[in-house]
Amino acid sequence: MTTVHVLVPDGIDDRPSGGNTYDRQVCACLAAQGWDVRRHSVAGAWPEPADVDGLSGPAGAVAGLTAGLPDGALVLVDGLVAAAADAVLAAQAERLRLVVLVHMLFPGESAVLAAAAAVLVTSRWSRDELLARYPVPADRVRIAPPGTEPAEPTPGSADGNRLLCVAALAPHKGQDVLVAALAELAERSWQCSLVGPLDRDPVFVDRLRHQLVTAGLSERIRLTGPRTGRALAAAYGSADLLVLASRTETYGMVVTEALARGVPVLATAVGGVPEALGRDADGDRPGLLVPADDPAALAGALRRWLDDAGLRERLRAAARNRRQALTGWDATAKIIGTVLAEVGR
Repeated sequence: MTTVHVLVPDGIDDRPSGGNTYDRQVCACLAAQGWDVRRHSVAGAWPEPADVDGLSGPAGAVAGLTAGLPDGALVLVDGLVAAAADAVLAAQAERLRLVVLVHMLFPGESAVLAAAAAVLVTSRWSRDELLARYPVPADRVRIAPPGTEPAEPTPGSADGNRLLCVAALAPHKGQDVLVAALAELAERSWQCSLVGPLDRDPVFVDRLRHQLVTAGLSERIRLTGPRTGRALAAAYGSADLLVLASRTETYGMVVTEALARGVPVLATAVGGVPEALGRDADGDRPGLLVPADDPAALAGALRRWLDDAGLRERLRAAARNRRQALTGWDATAKIIGTVLAEVGR
């Protein structure tokens, strides 16, 4: 049994996010596939900036952790940890066999990415973007797309007016753009739930609440806070359409979470989102894509969805078909396990 030490941000079991879900699932699946997974949590207020001296905060913790590992140890590092401890990890790259798992690109992780034996990303877009930004050999960068968990299909309502957005409430997720778009459709019948943590950017959340009051939408757009487990499954189960108005996304795991239930998606065409949305076996897209930061375009797509029953049925059929082609987390872990095995030789 081969040992892999996995460095992850503290709190991945408690804080809902795509990156945390990815880390948890991969650790569990690697263990199920026969790896001796030793998870090490690194405390911090994530995302943490890089600590240039490596003596305090997460960087200091990583220095202590890695110093206790034997020469040649195989180490899988979450990208948030790598960014906060860039210099520390880069200095250990000759002694340890480092693999960095990049969920998002941060300016502070350039040294460790260049020094790592391998870098894992979640989409083709992320790979292209990383290679454009950093001096990393292309053959070291591998793609391990997120998996999905099996879920019961959601039938959807006749009117299609139950809208769902699952994302931390923060500027890069674009909930302000979604509210502006829905304000243009106030005369139509719809309800929208914004599901996600409210503590990532309190100033943004305050502005969003004011935007809702000004638009007269406080009763129709609910800020539910985070949902996990059965509560999150219930949110998807009662949704007709997932709406993701992000300004940037490396992949967009909520897209495939919705598709796993046969729920169509309206999203911005940013980053890896078009990859996550994909097409069904017939070449049909199970949703709609619009430009980022464009309330009018988003409102137009929502109007089409609400007004056109034929469109709703076509997108639902494509989403059900796309659902059949989604892969599980075991497939993701198999890709990562292959990379780890190559690095560990």
